[in-house]
Amino acid sequence: MAEVAEKTAAVFPPGEAAAGTPAVKTVELTKRFGRTVALAGLSMTVPRGEVFGFLGPNGAGKTTAVKLLLGLLTPTSGEGWLLGRRVGDLQTRRRIGYLPELFRYQGWLTAAEVLALHCELAPLPRSSWKDEVRTALETVGLTDRANDRVGTFSKGMQQRLGLGAALVGEPELVFLDEPTSALDPVGRHDVREIIRGLAARGTAVFLNSHLLSEVEQVCDRVAVVDHGRVIASGTMDELLGGTAVRVRVTGLTQADKNKLSDFGRVDDEDDQITFTNLNPDRVPDLVAAIVAMGGRVHEVAPRHETLEDRFLQLLADEEKN
Repeated sequence: MAEVAEKTAAVFPPGEAAAGTPAVKTVELTKRFGRTVALAGLSMTVPRGEVFGFLGPNGAGKTTAVKLLLGLLTPTSGEGWLLGRRVGDLQTRRRIGYLPELFRYQGWLTAAEVLALHCELAPLPRSSWKDEVRTALETVGLTDRANDRVGTFSKGMQQRLGLGAALVGEPELVFLDEPTSALDPVGRHDVREIIRGLAARGTAVFLNSHLLSEVEQVCDRVAVVDHGRVIASGTMDELLGGTAVRVRVTGLTQADKNKLSDFGRVDDEDDQITFTNLNPDRVPDLVAAIVAMGGRVHEVAPRHETLEDRFLQLLADEEKN
């Protein structure tokens, strides 16, 4: 702990919370529950105005990390800062919005009353409540349901309301845990536009989602977490720099297909074989190798690697190590 403190003392001098500091910064943030390591030395930086995707399989430590950053758990060791202040600072927490994955609002309250309650909890000046509630309802598309009781809302509408509550007070940093899980395609599109709008005004968004296609569309950078530590991080271009090629081929045995692994990671689906991280210059050699084995090549198609492809590859590589 002392060593970490020495490393970080110069990062943010006591009392400094300048606008130029990152929205989130952690150094070796660790959490243990008895002998179980839930988070193992998380170190990352999220600039202001950036949409940051935090990805990982169930049990990877994502929820623990968010709870530590929000001050809901105390770290075993390590350091963390939000908006230039140490994690847990009360004044800083008032500048943060949070949409948890699991939430429940009182069914007898109206949507407007739920948002007014969050204004009071913030706390915001009472004179601003009316405008805050109106803006939040407009942003999440619930203006026409402002006076309807939450108990009559669908799960998707409650998800929108939860997002609206997270945006009350124009926070500088917003944590969103599975914000589109209950939404239809139109709703997911709306949330993406809201997230882009937040980033455009300088708000940092920390996004935890299992919908990797959504993350790929909206995030500036991502970090992939497994077994409590970051196994990869970077911009989308950095993580998805590999080229994939799909080949439709017949006449090969499984042994033949296994020999083709020299050309890249092989994803074999009957007559469709996808080679990940294949240099385009090696495609003619790949076709020649297949023909030499007695295979017939029916189609060769380049394919951009998706975030899901890369995510699964990272986890598979991690299992081998």
